[in-house]
Amino acid sequence: MSLDFSLQPPVRPDQPLAGKVALITGGARRVGAEIARVLHGAGADIIVHYQNSAHEADALVQSLEQKRAGSAASVRANLLETARLGELVSFALQRFSRLDILVNNASTFYPTPVGEITENHWDDLLGSNLKAPLFLSQAAAPALRLSKGLILNIVDIHGMRPLRRYPVYGVAKAGLIMLTRSLARELGPQVRVNAIAPGPVMWPHDGVADAALQQKIVGRTLLKRTGSALDIARTALFFAADAPYITGQIMPVDGGRSVAW
Repeated sequence: MSLDFSLQPPVRPDQPLAGKVALITGGARRVGAEIARVLHGAGADIIVHYQNSAHEADALVQSLEQKRAGSAASVRANLLETARLGELVSFALQRFSRLDILVNNASTFYPTPVGEITENHWDDLLGSNLKAPLFLSQAAAPALRLSKGLILNIVDIHGMRPLRRYPVYGVAKAGLIMLTRSLARELGPQVRVNAIAPGPVMWPHDGVADAALQQKIVGRTLLKRTGSALDIARTALFFAADAPYITGQIMPVDGGRSVAW
């Protein structure tokens, strides 16, 4: 396939990502879905990756297509199948003929208290949070070099400060932070690589934080409130549309939680 990135449509102020293509892992739900909606609203064509959330992915793509026909597609993949990650990039190129933005958003999160950690926990948490972003970024690098694109990793403030009972998850996110900086060196000057580190933005569905703990966590933020998926998505848009001279950086979006630890 011959890829021509030389012709770009004129940039409209309200559509700064017009003509660009974004692949978002774990894009069917929660933060990933909000990133998809915000980047799409800025003009990007969107590829929604999912593994088990087919219904949500189809509904999201349908809603984006209603706003702009031919602007969205979904693709299923198990990110732990490393050898097949290149198929996601191939899908993007076949569907839209280019790739400009890779958002490594998909994540696995659950407690692993010391004394209960298994090798399966290690493989799963490191696999989804670190190994998959590495190998998917590697597969996407040639296309992103051509488009002078962006890799955006969704990390966690607990990749910088440990969360009790989550040591393996913390190690994985800490590794993703280092991977962000390493890829920025490896892939520059053509590709920018940055990360967003959410704080208390969306509580897990598994009830690991009850109401009292949630209140305690929020009380430790400087803004004394939780954030939202939209806060993360707006930051993603900033990196994609308004930060051409920023690379290798980790942006906390945590209401000041990391300052007031």
